[in-house]
Amino acid sequence: MGKTLELNDSNFEQTINSDKPVLVDFWAEWCGPCKMIGPVVEELAGDYEGKAVVAKLNVDENPQTTAKFGIRSIPTLLVFKNGQIVDKQVGAVPKSVLNQKLAAQVA
Repeated sequence: MGKTLELNDSNFEQTINSDKPVLVDFWAEWCGPCKMIGPVVEELAGDYEGKAVVAKLNVDENPQTTAKFGIRSIPTLLVFKNGQIVDKQVGAVPKSVLNQKLAAQVA
C-alpha cells in the first residue's frame, strides 16, 4: 500500500510542482469528516503509487499554505497539475468521486 506524503508550509510548493498530478487533503485532527475520508486518501495513495502524488496537509500546523489557498472548511481536497489547481472537492465524499478526479489528471 502506498503512503501519503505529509506536507507542510516549507515543502508544499516543491511538492505541487511535480510532473505527476498531486492530490492534497487539507485536514485537521479535530475534524470528524476528515477522519472519515483519511482511509480513502490512504487507499488512493496505494492505487496511484508511481502515477500520482497523494499528500496531506494539517491546516492547524500550516496556516501559511492554508491561507494562501483560501481553505475555509475541511476536508478540502485539491488536485494540482504542474503547480496549478485543476480540481477541488470540499467535504467528505466516496472514494469513487476522488478516484475520478485523480484519474482524469493521470490519463
